[in-house]
Amino acid sequence: MHQFQYRLNRLGAMAMVAMAASLLAATAGFPLAAAETPSVAELRVEMREAWISMPDGVRLAADLYMPAGDREAAAFPVILEYLPYRKTESRARNHALYSYFVERGYVVARVDIRGTGNSEGRLIPYEYSEQEHEDGMVVIDWLAAQPWSNGNVGMFGISWGGFNSIQMAGRNPPALKAIIAVDATEDLYQDDVHYMDGIMHLDSWEMSQDLDNARPGAPDYVIDEAYFRDRFDTRPWMMTYKRQQRDGPFWDRASLRARYSDIKIPTFLIGGWYDGYRDSLPRMLENLEVPVKAMIGPWSHAWPHDPYPEPGVEWREEAVRWFDQWLKGIDTGIMDQPRFAVYVRKWHPPGPYLETAPGFWRWEEGWPVRRIEQRRMYPQPNHTLSTDEPERTVHQLRYVPSIGVEAGGPVMWWGDVAHDQRGTDAYSLVYDSEPLFEATEILGLPRAALHVAANAIRANWFVRLSDVAPDGTVTQVAGAGFNGSHRISAREPEDIEPGKVFPLDIEMHFTSWVFPAGHRIRLSVNNAQWPMLWPTPYPMTTSLQLGGEDGSHLVLPVVPPGPGATPGFRPPSENPELPGFENIDLGTNSGYGEVSSVDRNPQTGEVIVTATNAGASRYPWGTETTHESIEHRTSDSHPEDTEVRGSHRMEVTLEDRVLLWEAELSFTSDRDNFTYRYTRRLKENGVVVREKTWTDTMPRDFQ
Repeated sequence: MHQFQYRLNRLGAMAMVAMAASLLAATAGFPLAAAETPSVAELRVEMREAWISMPDGVRLAADLYMPAGDREAAAFPVILEYLPYRKTESRARNHALYSYFVERGYVVARVDIRGTGNSEGRLIPYEYSEQEHEDGMVVIDWLAAQPWSNGNVGMFGISWGGFNSIQMAGRNPPALKAIIAVDATEDLYQDDVHYMDGIMHLDSWEMSQDLDNARPGAPDYVIDEAYFRDRFDTRPWMMTYKRQQRDGPFWDRASLRARYSDIKIPTFLIGGWYDGYRDSLPRMLENLEVPVKAMIGPWSHAWPHDPYPEPGVEWREEAVRWFDQWLKGIDTGIMDQPRFAVYVRKWHPPGPYLETAPGFWRWEEGWPVRRIEQRRMYPQPNHTLSTDEPERTVHQLRYVPSIGVEAGGPVMWWGDVAHDQRGTDAYSLVYDSEPLFEATEILGLPRAALHVAANAIRANWFVRLSDVAPDGTVTQVAGAGFNGSHRISAREPEDIEPGKVFPLDIEMHFTSWVFPAGHRIRLSVNNAQWPMLWPTPYPMTTSLQLGGEDGSHLVLPVVPPGPGATPGFRPPSENPELPGFENIDLGTNSGYGEVSSVDRNPQTGEVIVTATNAGASRYPWGTETTHESIEHRTSDSHPEDTEVRGSHRMEVTLEDRVLLWEAELSFTSDRDNFTYRYTRRLKENGVVVREKTWTDTMPRDFQ
């Protein structure tokens, strides 16, 4: 859902923007180009600040990236990115990103959401609130009505900006004509960071964002009573999220999965195989009734022109064609091409790091791909995997709550590049095919149809599909979790009846992979994926039924061999640099706290996973440093006793003062409850100016 600030700034890694006073002119009466859009070579980029007034008098802060020059009466389409991630500190990233569009005849508006960054007003109560959406409607109308606008507005963005692009499309403001959503989803409960696969998750972003929300706008950092009232003293968002443990109205408010028909404008979706929100692409391709296109490449939670891992593409060329089609009325031919561009992944060794993901691009007409064959494979009593139906057998597995670091660390969200799976597989039920005679490609959402039982009332199941190389290394290809109490409904959970066998149809997350000849296909089944997802509280043994009507099987979406047309995407363009600030330290590759140590006590069964991150930037008004350390602790003998402790620091050093925001979080569980304790603190020149603590105890709601 969310890009951490340093990741957002990565586009300007060697230089951030120093905006001269001449570029900060008022917007009123700004004359633009002649009626005909100038050529790319004629357009330069100018940034201007603006205030957008809401009906209640609150003003939202906007940076407008515009074609420069003293021109007569022209109007350009406007593209909006609408975020809480502090536009002023992000100007290097924004200038590098937006210039491509401005040079091709667009105005790009970057607006801070109410109560965040430089915008006025009280902080929104949580992500994607009604207030955010109502303000967004006003922003779009304002952009359409400006003299430099042709009245047509598009929205785009990565993560939060992609989420609210989808959501605003569902609200259909008249001026909004098309969107592009990058690394986003239309299902807030199942896909977003709070309850992936219906299971409690505690994320680095959640903790750091609650502190970032408490900061005033740069560069003035005004500390007064209005600031304390509207930001510092506001209720942390996590206190709301952690009480919403089942699917329902709270998540429905901004989820379009059950109401695709609400979206009535052209929609372009971009995802990455190492990003956690990729499942939305096939769903929306299949269900939207408007012009729709999608692209999925070998990237994590990153812009495709600045990717990790490589190779990147210049997606903005396709974006300009898309917006030219719908905001300028130019037939660019983009709708004459197939609807879905897929990067087919070839085998690579396990992570945690991968500079380049091997593979190739291919066009598909859309989704579903009709030529895909659903191949069924059965776990066998001898722990092999084959197309033969097995004899009836029951395999049992002791629940080990602390496993799963290799399968998905605290910020992987079923994305990023997973470690070698052997550590987690050692505590799982594992089934391997024979070495493959020929390369086998899959594309889609592999499915594990399991028949399971547990001797406890709460249990989660995790399935993983992996590629076992001849040297024994195991690369994760796909996976998913399932909250057993949601087997009938995620809205009305029910306890498991101990000992009773029941079916679980687990759809793994969207994937593409080519298993090479000589490699094996592996299915792994277990009951924990810590620290990514919270353990269930009861020691137990689970069972998996093989063979007969109650037998379990794997369904692989196999792509038959054959040639396919290849998109001609260009490599990334060189981004413009502006003199000024610099990123001193970009922090971790993901921009989040990443695992730095795993300490396992074999005597007590206690496991502590520590994740850390740090970063620093220099701005014209001073320097900013951040640091986070998150400790995840659980116990194999007492899984009910699980805890996450996080500490976060954001320090700004100015000419006349040093401001330090600190936060400490303890989120713990016992068998029946979760307990939340959060302290937020502001120091000026080392002296505490304000400190506030929130505590809450909430029932475990089938978690």
